[in-house]
Amino acid sequence: MKSFRKELWFKTPQRRALINITSEVNECLRESGIKEGLCLVNAMHITASVFINDDEAGLHSDFETWLEKLAPEKPHSQYAHNGFEDNADAHMKRQIMGREVTCAVTDGALDFGPWEQIFYGEFDGLRSKRVLVKIIGE
Repeated sequence: MKSFRKELWFKTPQRRALINITSEVNECLRESGIKEGLCLVNAMHITASVFINDDEAGLHSDFETWLEKLAPEKPHSQYAHNGFEDNADAHMKRQIMGREVTCAVTDGALDFGPWEQIFYGEFDGLRSKRVLVKIIGE
């Protein structure tokens, strides 16, 4: 069995962003040479997320609205965590959207259903953060 590991780095110019990283993960899969196995993609920061969904602008806007209702950024004083930092809402948004995805690799491709794409969700941006891609198989 082979194993492949690569880090993808992101630095968003705004606090929150949803970035389609499917092409970057596909490139990792190509580099790995693995044809059958599993691909793990996970955010390596506690205020960022990796998830699978549709790449549709209206849906992304709905996510933003929904997440802001569940864990509003302001007022910062509503959170016990906020003292040294002001990102408690980002921790909660990450918890909702998830840490990682695991995808089947079949015949050298990510084995997705219709419309599925991999996204990096940033909830406390403006600094460099990384995503781990780990692929195992043959």
